[in-house]
Amino acid sequence: MSTKVIAVANHKGGCGKTTTVVHLAAELADLGNKVLVIDLDPQANASLHIGLRHPSEVETTSAELLVGDLSLLSDALEEETNFKNVSLIYGSLNLGKTEDQLKDDAARPSEELSSKLELLKGLYDYILIDCPPSLKLLTSNALAASTHVIIPIESGSQYGLYGVTDLINHLSKIRRINPELKLLGALLIKHDERQNVCKLIRDEASTQVGELLNTTIPMSTKVNQAAILQQSLLVLDKNTKVRKSFQQLAKEIVSRVK
Repeated sequence: MSTKVIAVANHKGGCGKTTTVVHLAAELADLGNKVLVIDLDPQANASLHIGLRHPSEVETTSAELLVGDLSLLSDALEEETNFKNVSLIYGSLNLGKTEDQLKDDAARPSEELSSKLELLKGLYDYILIDCPPSLKLLTSNALAASTHVIIPIESGSQYGLYGVTDLINHLSKIRRINPELKLLGALLIKHDERQNVCKLIRDEASTQVGELLNTTIPMSTKVNQAAILQQSLLVLDKNTKVRKSFQQLAKEIVSRVK
């Protein structure tokens, strides 16, 4: 199978991007895939969860990789993590400066990640990219390098869909660079089908995004617990509803990207 690169993007903060990346990575790995997570968020929450070291102790992160040359790739790859069969390229606070450096120095500021990932194609089954909450150059790099994109949307919030049309417009701009980019759909997070607000968001998301993933992720305190303990839901408590939802999501994605 050729490597599938999936960006998890939404410029709204707190909508579940990192949670999705982390637990989807664990479940894809559990299905027997080799998985790499690339953390492009300056907050580096995915790295804090998956990584064995604190991002501030890591010399070569996605920030250095984006503005540096290809030789940094092997330094940036961390094979040993808290999750079985999941490798990591750490994020870091330095990513805040990376966008300016790319603007100033890169010949093609949106395509730096894409050129670096060429070497990894075939080594991993899935590469998941955690995007920052903005539509600037870091997210553009992720989308330009990806085969697919998932848009997580917080279902229980009336602001859940705020700005989604901007993101959809941004995708069509990126498709000029990366015509292969496919939208897997919106993923409803903290979704409860019994609540009217969730049903409204679901219908509106379907209209605005045009494609919904069948799997939805319920609200659960286990998600925060897993982050604090640096574990996957799979290890923490594999029989919870939220863990089974992520397992279902992984299976759905495997069948959709085939």
